[in-house]
Parts: sequence; structure tokens; C-alpha cells
Amino acid sequence: MTVGERFRYAGLLAASVVLGIFELFFLPLRLDGRVLPDIAELPFPITVVVAGLTLPWLVVRAGRIRPRAAFAGGPLYAWLATFFVFVVVAPGGDSVIIPDWRTLLLLAAGAFPATVKIGDVLARSVGSSPDSRPK
Repeated sequence: MTVGERFRYAGLLAASVVLGIFELFFLPLRLDGRVLPDIAELPFPITVVVAGLTLPWLVVRAGRIRPRAAFAGGPLYAWLATFFVFVVVAPGGDSVIIPDWRTLLLLAAGAFPATVKIGDVLARSVGSSPDSRPK
């Protein structure tokens, strides 16, 4: 693995950690008139959509650097580690994780599509090996 590939991979891991932090911090957004328009104080978990779109993309990009499932799953593993660090440790004694359906939805929307993409990388790596071709 070249130095450039290592920097790209480190950048993907850092991006997944930063995205995980921002997704957790902005998960409690509501349509309450303070930041967003006032629509009956409905929850507005837009970060669930962000996690569902960006995490599979990061996994695919990591799979292009090295087509192995464990390597391609690095961004997902970093995102999950960030998620679980904030479950255990709260900065300043405050709780970042909100105990309701939005947290579970964020976890599912981030982890499930990325796991599917890891399976895609695994299928490509197995399908491209010389041992898996029919004789």
C-alpha cells in the first residue's frame, strides 16, 4: 500500500468520525422555530439521511483502495466506535445520545447500508480471485 493510499484511507476514517460526531450532535433537531421553521415542534432527524448516504459511500471508497471486506469496513468501524464512545462517555457530563427512536434509526440507517456495501466489496473480491472461477 502506497503512502498516498494510506493518506486517503486515513482521510476516510477521519471523515467517518467527524460525520458521526455531527450526526449525533444534530440528531435532536426539531421544527420548533429556533433554528428551523415552526411546525408543531416535530422531530427533524435529517442526520439519519446523511448517515444513510455518506457511510456507504465511504465504505465503497475504502473498498476501492483495497478490495478486502475488513479494510473496506474501516469507515463503518470508526463510525460505530464514535457512536459507542458517546454512549459511554458524555462530554462535559451531558448526554449526547437521546434515548428514543431517533437514535436507533440513526444506528440502523448508518450501519445497515454500509454493511450491505461491505458485502458487495466481499462479493467482488471473492468473485475476482482465480480460485473462485469455474473450471
